[in-house]
Parts: sequence; structure tokens; C-alpha cells
Amino acid sequence: MSLQVDHALGRSVTVCTGGVALLSYVYRPDTPRLESPKPYLHPIRTLAGDLVSLFRPHDHVWHKGVAWSLPHVAEHNFWGGPTYVRGSGYVQLDNNGSAVHRSMNHVSADGDTASLAHELDWISRPGDMVLDEHRTLTAALVDDRTWTLVFDTATTNVSDGTLTFGSPTTKGREDAGYGGLFWRGPRSFTGGIVQSPDGVGGDDLRGTRAEWFAFRGRHDETGRSSTIVIVDDAGNPRHPPQWFARSEAFACLNPAPFFSAELELAPGATVGFRYALVVTAGDHGDEGTAALADHGRAALARQGVV
Repeated sequence: MSLQVDHALGRSVTVCTGGVALLSYVYRPDTPRLESPKPYLHPIRTLAGDLVSLFRPHDHVWHKGVAWSLPHVAEHNFWGGPTYVRGSGYVQLDNNGSAVHRSMNHVSADGDTASLAHELDWISRPGDMVLDEHRTLTAALVDDRTWTLVFDTATTNVSDGTLTFGSPTTKGREDAGYGGLFWRGPRSFTGGIVQSPDGVGGDDLRGTRAEWFAFRGRHDETGRSSTIVIVDDAGNPRHPPQWFARSEAFACLNPAPFFSAELELAPGATVGFRYALVVTAGDHGDEGTAALADHGRAALARQGVV
């Protein structure tokens, strides 16, 4: 098998193999302002063709497949929707910023690997530059059931002041430390299995620290299963991260570096994060799912020391 890319210039890049579109990366979306426009990955599919992402669900319309989403960057909301305000709860403020595609550095496919790199401007609601980002995505085939995606971001503070990255939990809401690389799964995955290196569970695992987390879910119509694993790079700030994970209300995974403690970024300073997503057909069981994390580690290692 090999990977091919289809670049819809000025809009999106789709990675395919064997007639299956594994992912579409929409780098210039038509997202409403209140949903904090930003690039996203959707649809995402297994090699069996099963859809493992959800776009704009009615309960949280700012959830879009997989996206790098930041709810609290100083006074800015780059997540979407209302902002959590200590003592007032969620309030719709006029602070929804956007991450805007500036330039594409490369798009390529070579055998079992495909990659792209681009530059983004993070712009506040009034139109001021806040962050400058360089982002690289690399997809690779592993075997006839599994593929990986490495998400690599380096973000520089181009504002005049120190930026504080946080979450609703750092602002006072317990157990709501979301922010960073966020995956929203299909509706049929609701009630599925969340797994960490220490075992399986559900919402009870939220807030725990681990190198990786997985979600094992089933699809409507076919009854087939699929598994998503996200691996945190050992070089990431706050490694291993606390995880924001849900199963009871809906399926999501999020290695959340600002879950319970804020991170400050001085003017001109850069912070980087790298993650590997492992997307595979089937439910591999407890031991098999733990072994899938090795594919994520290997994908990260191919692009640098972890």
C-alpha cells in the first residue's frame, strides 16, 4: 500500500490509500466566528473505512474532529463558544479569536508516508497578532489495519506581553482541564472504553497522568470496532500530561498540558508540542491496545528523539 494526497488549493489536504480517504485536513475553514475558526482534521477513517471523528456536534458545535484548540490564552478564547469566568460560569464574551492559515510550506507523499507543513497566524477578536505557529502533520501506514499521524506544533508569542495558557479548571471549574490537541469521537462511541497504561475505565480516568490514552468504540450499522490511541511526546512540557477524557456523555480524548496549572510564555518565546495518533481497525483488547502505543512512540521517534 501507498499514500496519495489530494490538495484542494486554498482549502484542504486529503490523504488516501486503497480508495479510502484516511483524513482530510481543512486548513482554511468557513467556521463561524463564535466557534473560533481554526484548522481541523475531519473526516478521519480507519483503513477499513470506518469514520472515527465527529464534526460540529449539536452539543458542542466548536468540536471538529481533531483540532489544536486553546480555551484560555490570556484573555483570548481560541477554543470556541463561551469562556469560563471564575464566579460566573460560562459567559459568551467578545473574545473568540482565530488561527488563520498564512502559507503552505510543503505537501508531499512518498510511499507509505505523507506530510504537510504550514504557517498560521493566531489573531485576537479585535484583529491583533497573538501567536505565530509552524505546524507539521505526518501520516504513515503501519500495517493493513493501522496508520499513524504525528502532529507537531511550535508556537511563538508575538504579542507585547506574557501570555498565560490555561483551562476552565485553572479558572475555577473542577475536572474541566481541557485544552490542546482534542479528539471528538463518533456518537456511537458513547459509553465506549477509555484505556490508560494503568487499566481501563471511563470518565473516572479523567485528570490522571499518563504517557498515552486510548479509546475503544463500536460503530452503528456495521457493528465493527475501532481504536484511537494518542501518545504524548516525552519532550512535551508537563509530560506526562493529565488527560481530559469522556465516555459517558460523548467520546473524547485530550492530553491537556494546562489541565490544572497555567503555562506562561514570554514575548518572543516559543513552546512546542508533539503527539502521535494511532488509528486502527478493530478492538485489540487490553494488551493489544497497550501495544498500539508502541506504534505511536515509533512514529515520534522517526521524526526526532523522544
